[in-house]
Amino acid sequence: MPDTPDGFDVPDPAETDAERRRRRAQFLRELAEARALRDRVQPRRAKAARLRHAMRMRTFRW
Repeated sequence: MPDTPDGFDVPDPAETDAERRRRRAQFLRELAEARALRDRVQPRRAKAARLRHAMRMRTFRW
C-alpha cells in the first residue's frame, strides 16, 4: 500500500472484502491474545479493569 504524505495508507482498490475481513480477524485474534497475556502477567490490574468495566456496564443508560 502506498503511503500518502499525511501518513495514512491508501486502501488498495484491488483488495477484496474477504481479504480485509481476513486481516481484521487476524488482528482481533492477536489483540485478544495480547490482552490475555497481559491479564496473566498483571492479574491485579486485570481484576481492577474487569471491575471498572462491570461498573460502567451497570451504570450505562439504555
